[in-house]
Amino acid sequence: MTLAERLPLTDSAVRDDGHIAASACPACAVAPSAERLAAMAAVQPTRLMLSIPTAHCAACISTVEQALEAVPGVRSARVNLTMRRVSVDAEAAVEAAPLIAALAGVGYEAHELDAGLLSATETDKQGRDLLMRLGVAGFSMMNVMLLSVAVWSGAEDATRDLFHWISGMIALPTVAFAGQPFFKSAWASLRAGRLGMDVPISLALILASSISVFETINSGHHAYFDAAVMLAFFLLAGRYLDHRTRAVARSAAEELAALEVPRATRITDAGEETVSITELAVGDLVRVRPGGRMPVDGVVTEGTSEVDRSLLTGESLPVWAGPDACVSAGEVNLTGPLTLRVTAAGKDSSLHRMADLVAVAESAKTKYTGLAERASRAYSPLVHILSFSAFGFWMWKTGGDLRFAVNISAAVLIITCPCALGLAVPAVVTAASGKLFRKGLLIKQGTALERLAEVDCVVFDKTGTLTLGMPELTNLADHPRQATAVAMALAAASAHPLAQALVQGARAGGVTPTEVQDLREVPGYGVEGTWRGQRVRLGRAGWCGVTPAQVTGMTATWLATGDGAARPFTFVDRLRPGAAEAVAALRAQGKAIRLISGDTEGAVADLAGRLGITDFIAGALPAEKAALVADLAAAGHHVLMVGDGLNDTAALAAAHVSISPASALDAARTASDIVLLGQDMAPIADAARIATQTSKRIKENFAISGLYNVVAVPLALVGAATPLAAALAMSLSSISVTLNALRLK
Repeated sequence: MTLAERLPLTDSAVRDDGHIAASACPACAVAPSAERLAAMAAVQPTRLMLSIPTAHCAACISTVEQALEAVPGVRSARVNLTMRRVSVDAEAAVEAAPLIAALAGVGYEAHELDAGLLSATETDKQGRDLLMRLGVAGFSMMNVMLLSVAVWSGAEDATRDLFHWISGMIALPTVAFAGQPFFKSAWASLRAGRLGMDVPISLALILASSISVFETINSGHHAYFDAAVMLAFFLLAGRYLDHRTRAVARSAAEELAALEVPRATRITDAGEETVSITELAVGDLVRVRPGGRMPVDGVVTEGTSEVDRSLLTGESLPVWAGPDACVSAGEVNLTGPLTLRVTAAGKDSSLHRMADLVAVAESAKTKYTGLAERASRAYSPLVHILSFSAFGFWMWKTGGDLRFAVNISAAVLIITCPCALGLAVPAVVTAASGKLFRKGLLIKQGTALERLAEVDCVVFDKTGTLTLGMPELTNLADHPRQATAVAMALAAASAHPLAQALVQGARAGGVTPTEVQDLREVPGYGVEGTWRGQRVRLGRAGWCGVTPAQVTGMTATWLATGDGAARPFTFVDRLRPGAAEAVAALRAQGKAIRLISGDTEGAVADLAGRLGITDFIAGALPAEKAALVADLAAAGHHVLMVGDGLNDTAALAAAHVSISPASALDAARTASDIVLLGQDMAPIADAARIATQTSKRIKENFAISGLYNVVAVPLALVGAATPLAAALAMSLSSISVTLNALRLK
């Protein structure tokens, strides 16, 4: 027996020659080794964020989550249907590619997002804060009103004072808490040397509370704690309605930035390595596998494939990519692996430059000021002038009766409080939003309908907007059944959009595929195989032996069977339901219709002819689309832009008002003011009509608010209204504009 066998060694190691190596110390014995640390790191959790733009219902949630949780290494998946995103918790080794492939297998398009760029804006903190304060104000208002009923019923002396003190103990903390949004905004306005709408609101809250405390201390017959809390409640209701009808989604520029691929596979002398985009430099070599999104702008140095540019340029069909071809960040590699030499990465890429375009356009849009905000510029100073004038007049008139003068000054300030003015727009927009939602339109911007009512020119994108971006086989009947069966068998071996459309069209026509052996896809060209001992091909015209003279302007894939001339299978982009009706209805309303697309001249001209659009532009780049919209605006037109792709995002943000379908990418939906929830486009014309009605109701609400002030303010000035009566009158005016808004329903 060796020494090692006799000794009770625990942490010692025996070398091959039988000698004993030094024993590890107890601390080292329990410390993880380098190998164990590496193994532990491999199973550390990571979070991946994917955009799923085609998810639309509750069934989609379970389908997406189950598909992702079936992927090895995925711990959990949670879908946010509102944002059309899925958050995946997985082991560190899990990458986005297998998750995207799993979703594609169940019929969902997916794109990786950079979770770090989205984490700061995941929740609507402002909306939750307003709702919380509104709830507190409402609860307090009910309790204070109950106590006030006891006072109004005849409580006197010590009993009345007790109820006033209890009311104050409830009301003062409530006003201090619930009024913070107004107090902070008013203080910011005063520091900037201007009088915003929140300045008279804050003064009204403070004065009503202060007078109530003064009256309670002096055993006055009336305290106005109920008026103060009621003011806070109605003002917060208006503020929350306004917030909900404005865009609360993240900026489209952030969405575009999040779509940039966060990692890339760099090729070095030592092999391949996965690195962050920020580590790439011009001249580096990058490998992009089939199904992957281009992480950088670059030039192809090796490989051939087809590239899907529809999200960036609007081209409905993939384009060939081979050596010396230029590709841009955001494009999708479809069929073969490509090696790129980096020409621009990160903030210098074309995708990031597009995000900059959107950011500029969005900042320009924020200069648009709503009717209520414009009115408040003149209204706010007038309120203060009236209140201070009333105070000065009654101090002089009563010989220095401070208590009486302050009460009248407070009543004037409360009765002229711009609550009805603040509700005039959001109340109507909320009612109109509900009506349009039932028609399949979601309003995101509070002023969207007001701007839509001014539109005189409508600009449509083509692919994915007027069309579904799905090719449709048009000449199935022109081919012998046997030729179609061969083409169907070849097409079934490819993921190319035209191949899939051919399979669907042939299957709908009752054709079954014949047996073709040795199927092989040639990236960038098509599919070939052996049928009855001869080579057959389906794909590009030149590859199938078709001369340029035989090629027509139609979108087509060619079948070569070796027994005659190649046969073309032609396609058109499938029209979105209701597209023709929407175009016709908008034209009937007197609006000019334009079609601006990044697709080819032939495809755009064909669609324009089918819809009767005479003014169209093809081959437009994203920056050119935004420039064309800006040119129309400079010419005095109010433009409605309808689009769905990344290439439309800058134009959507630059337009007077914009609409995107729910199938659009997150960035396009975020940049738009209105989202079309279904596939049918007919509701767009309804939206234009309802927008006109909405604008009319808004103007009526301003008239109601103005009439209320004409009647109520003189009563307060002459001392005929107490602060409580002023609060009740203010509430009545708020209810009036809300009821007028509900007439839209």
